Amino acid sequence: MARTNPIQFINQTRAEIAKVVWPTRREVLITTAMVLLLAIVFAFFFMGVDWTIRFGLRNILDAFG
Repeated sequence: MARTNPIQFINQTRAEIAKVVWPTRREVLITTAMVLLLAIVFAFFFMGVDWTIRFGLRNILDAFG
């Protein structure tokens, strides 16, 4: 593997950073809102699943215990 000097490394790094397509402010806000919305939806979903399992186990244990 060839070694590069620090100046070449910095120039190559700048060239790679220039190729990056950064998201717009609107894209960041929309994706952030989507993540938060889905986190809330899944939290309620798993809360319902947890409640259903707890309710079922409680009924089974009350019936046999």
